Amino acid sequence: MKRLILVVACAFALAACSNPEAERQAQEAAAAAAKAQQEEKAEGVAKQYDMAVAAQDWERARIHGGSLLDQYKDTDVAARIEPGYAEVKAKAEAARETRRLQALWQYNKIPVGTKGIQASAQIYSKERVDVDGSGAKPVQLVFRDHPEWKRHAYLVLQAGDFRCPKCQVNVTVDDGKPVAMAAWRPDTDEAIAMFITDQKALWNLARKAKVISIEFPVKAGGTRTAVFETGGVDASQMPQWWQ
Repeated sequence: MKRLILVVACAFALAACSNPEAERQAQEAAAAAAKAQQEEKAEGVAKQYDMAVAAQDWERARIHGGSLLDQYKDTDVAARIEPGYAEVKAKAEAARETRRLQALWQYNKIPVGTKGIQASAQIYSKERVDVDGSGAKPVQLVFRDHPEWKRHAYLVLQAGDFRCPKCQVNVTVDDGKPVAMAAWRPDTDEAIAMFITDQKALWNLARKAKVISIEFPVKAGGTRTAVFETGGVDASQMPQWWQ
């Protein structure tokens, strides 16, 4: 293509030395050849874009579409994809956010002797929480299915303690109203944990919500709130009872 442009330009340049009309034609021919070259390059990028869209690989489509509109913005090919590119970008952002939310969860399956498998799903709070004045630390929310201890949902602190031999916590789903749920702190020093009594109800809230907030009482006085971005949970990681 570059050689064609050069040949066309040279041919018209020779004639243009004594003919203004020939000079105009030479310029138009060179411009047309350059545009054809840009269209050809743009078409190559557009094929990658179309393949990514067909595969619903929105992040790859966003990259190819952005490259096309940036480098070849004046081409007919760019004009073709531009109307739908905003939707592709939105889908790419949504896919990226889904991956981020999914990565917040950790899943474990651990054999318990010959009794079966302990399955668990856990997530840390979006922001650290200072429960006792020693500084903000993560709060963990755990759902556990144990062959002997059965099924539980509980919060775990790294410092301080809960004020909850028996109490209620307030659970808020997204922008909804708080729902009171019974909770209790076991008499043990093995972990700073507080169990939510209706574990299946809490699990169902976590599955359906983008964000849940849990307000709980602490020994230092008052209450604290931990926020969990639960929208990326993979429910299939837990046994059928939780589904």
